[in-house]
Amino acid sequence: MSRPILIVVVLATVAAAASGATFYLVRVNAPESREMSEEQRITREKFFGTAKELPPIEKGQEMRPRW
Repeated sequence: MSRPILIVVVLATVAAAASGATFYLVRVNAPESREMSEEQRITREKFFGTAKELPPIEKGQEMRPRW
């Protein structure tokens, strides 16, 4: 086997091992519950606003900023 092919094979093996280890560690550390706690939900609503729909745009009102 030539040297460049050996280097490519070794690098591919190292990359595959690193990807596998990363995937495993991310899956192990993932929280079991996907739902937010009440405190997290309240904080999210304070920061991003509620999930209500926005009021309709009035006739003649523009969406673009007036520079």
